[in-house]
Amino acid sequence: QVQLVESGGGLVQPGGSLRLSCAASRTIFSIHIMDWYRQVPGKQRELVATISSAGSTNYIDSVKGRFTISRDNAKSTVYLQMNSLKPEDTAVYYCRQGAPGPTYWGQGTQVTVSS
Repeated sequence: QVQLVESGGGLVQPGGSLRLSCAASRTIFSIHIMDWYRQVPGKQRELVATISSAGSTNYIDSVKGRFTISRDNAKSTVYLQMNSLKPEDTAVYYCRQGAPGPTYWGQGTQVTVSS
């Protein structure tokens, strides 16, 4: 069974930065699309950023220029560098392993942006 473990969440003031990590195991990490999602209570989970196996990236408009997704295949880890954080970025952040094959999710890490 694939395991994804997120870390790096926490409480940060508006304008601050955090870097989330998602370590994968029991998978051939390098061949998979990896995503970061986020969810706030009462709302659907939202796709934030995607990185392909080749390193191509995509972002939702609200985080473009502030967030950067990256991957280290040697460490089987995907990252989300979040800068210029805003209160509306507050959510539980999840990593997801996508195609090829079944989808797997991590357990999530809370990010709270507040003064």
